[in-house]
Amino acid sequence: MTDSSPGDKPAVKADQASRPYSPGLEGVIAGETSLGYVDGERGRLTYRGYRIGDLVAHGSYPAVANLLWTGDWEPNHRLPTAPIPPAVLAVLRALPATTKPMDALRTAVSAWGTTLDLPWPPTVDQARALTSFSPSALAAFARLRAGQEPIEPDPSLDLVEGFLYQLTGSRPDAGTARALDAYFIVGAEHGFNASTFTARVITSTRSDIVSAITGAIGTMKGPLHGGAPSEVVDQLSQVGSADHAEAWVREALAKGERLMGFGHRVYRAYDPRAAALRTVAEGMAHKPDWLQLAIEVEDVVLRVLAEKHPDRPLKTNVEFYAAPVLMGVGLAPDLFPATFSLARHAGWTAHALEQAANNRLIRPDVNYVGPPERDLPS
Repeated sequence: MTDSSPGDKPAVKADQASRPYSPGLEGVIAGETSLGYVDGERGRLTYRGYRIGDLVAHGSYPAVANLLWTGDWEPNHRLPTAPIPPAVLAVLRALPATTKPMDALRTAVSAWGTTLDLPWPPTVDQARALTSFSPSALAAFARLRAGQEPIEPDPSLDLVEGFLYQLTGSRPDAGTARALDAYFIVGAEHGFNASTFTARVITSTRSDIVSAITGAIGTMKGPLHGGAPSEVVDQLSQVGSADHAEAWVREALAKGERLMGFGHRVYRAYDPRAAALRTVAEGMAHKPDWLQLAIEVEDVVLRVLAEKHPDRPLKTNVEFYAAPVLMGVGLAPDLFPATFSLARHAGWTAHALEQAANNRLIRPDVNYVGPPERDLPS
């Protein structure tokens, strides 16, 4: 028998009772960073103080990755894709064709780590090596599942061009490479999001950089974090044409349906990443149909939303343009989250470096809400 009833409250330490609980750690300051600043109220995003729009306009993904890793702005910095070690390629060949791309990427990164001796703390060279390996791995998987052989990297191509070349077997045209490079830049870093925080937690245990990025990819796999762009594609397919956009939007709002690509948990203004991608899209001499449709539909949606919610209209977020960019460069929708993960490698690895440089084990406390201490029943 026990000497406590089910209604008894558990004993809670006094210091625990006095501390606020925030579900999901929302609003909790869990660390410090000099890498990226997200100003949701004003719709601003900077990497090491530089505005995201300027980085897209005047930089490249390799230059932005190097900026995050070192703090130095070198606009001509290069980063080609890297060869796949034979042991990792054997692992990719062994995966079923039905394997999800995020699972394949996570597996490939983990297997890559087994081919190296990666001491702690992580280094910039480790970050560069991992960031340049992963696009080759994802491209190889995509070809293998289609019954095609992987393509060796072309060292004359920078990372995004190299990824598209290894994916398709053809060198991309300048507009296509520019659009995807812009997507990689805006996807590189975004504060203490779930996957980045995962990478920092793992790094804080003094585990290696591969473990940190493998964990981050696993976090990104969750549909609440990395899965929204493909839903925008479905939505644009339903709209069909700009002429049908207004009727579709009004019908969707009347039914209480969510408009994918509009509104954001952090941004209360227009997402600066979406603005940067739209600018690139508008500057393309030959826009893919998906991008042209997105530009025309966005204008209609924003007008209708402003009419329906004049006090606080929903604004465009990055997923609205991420989807047509990825579709426009020829990626299958199920590759979208994994491609997002390739872009985020720069930020994940930079956070691992920053965490290791001033490390303290991340170990938050928890409020116990179970039964009070009791005896086992006799």
